[in-house]
Amino acid sequence: MRVHERVAYAVSQTARMAWFTGHYLATRRLDRLAAVGKSAPVSAQRHRRSRLVRQALIRGAIDLVRRDLANIAAGHYRLPRDVVPNPIEAIRDLLRYYRDLPRARARRKAGTSLEARDLAADGAYPAYFVRNFHFQTDGYLSRRSAELYDFQVEVLFTGTADAMRRAALVPISEFLASHAGGNAELLDIACGTGGFLATVGHCWPNLALSGLDISGPYLAHARRRRGLAGIGFIEANAEVIPLADASRDIVTCLYVFHELPRPVRRIVVGEMARVLRPGGRLVLLDSLQLGDTPVLDTALLGFPDNFHEPYFRDYLEHDLVALLAKAGLIVRTKRPAYLSKVFVADKPA
Repeated sequence: MRVHERVAYAVSQTARMAWFTGHYLATRRLDRLAAVGKSAPVSAQRHRRSRLVRQALIRGAIDLVRRDLANIAAGHYRLPRDVVPNPIEAIRDLLRYYRDLPRARARRKAGTSLEARDLAADGAYPAYFVRNFHFQTDGYLSRRSAELYDFQVEVLFTGTADAMRRAALVPISEFLASHAGGNAELLDIACGTGGFLATVGHCWPNLALSGLDISGPYLAHARRRRGLAGIGFIEANAEVIPLADASRDIVTCLYVFHELPRPVRRIVVGEMARVLRPGGRLVLLDSLQLGDTPVLDTALLGFPDNFHEPYFRDYLEHDLVALLAKAGLIVRTKRPAYLSKVFVADKPA
């Protein structure tokens, strides 16, 4: 890796984290100003716990960036193509975010999370899906929501979301190097706005890609994304993947399982295992679970109430290794990546 590439990465990632951390702090400040009444005094014990959490988050973010750069230098994947972001797009996303913020705040304050059902009156979506995850406007069921999503997630994770997603590229790289080469086929389950698919396509232009998602508006947004021309998109529920058995070499699934009820997770894992070819690889990336980073356990337990994640607490304690093994997959690794964790499982040849 050339020196100028290292410098470009360091400067861009530092600027990215500073930009989104600033908006994270501004969001918290605006939330406090909008709160009614005085907040309860913070105990010394709680203050100490908060300080330990902040320190752990800072250390974890620094380690994530170091590992990301090391993976790029080792040739596991390419330097991100958006090292220099488009300023017009950045300002546009910023304005959308702050325009929507009061609505999300009001929804959180009122505890309302089912407005999205108004957009799914035809019953085309399962009940667990039609809700305002993160208290965001329209849930996952409108173009407006899709346009807000990527910026909202980066604010929530202070500019580290893409770096955490890139942790899922390492097992893809290792698989391609030792198995299928450049002719493999990859399916991304719940591909959303297509951000991860765009990253994969940037790293391996010859890899045949397809993306599946249940949300029509989010798939429409993915189709408009740069770098995804010609990719096959499938609008379907991952509980019933409309593909033949043993039809994909790699299946990826990012940040989905914590938003699924436990019985649905079992079904989706079974479907992903079914469409994998013998010798194929599943890469699952999602939130940390309890005990992965003990100092963060309290923060993880508080997350579902603050961001309306009704299935998150169950996810925190779900034995995903056992779940994958029950579907006939061989779990190779489970590895933390800051606030996320990567599971790698192979289908027996």
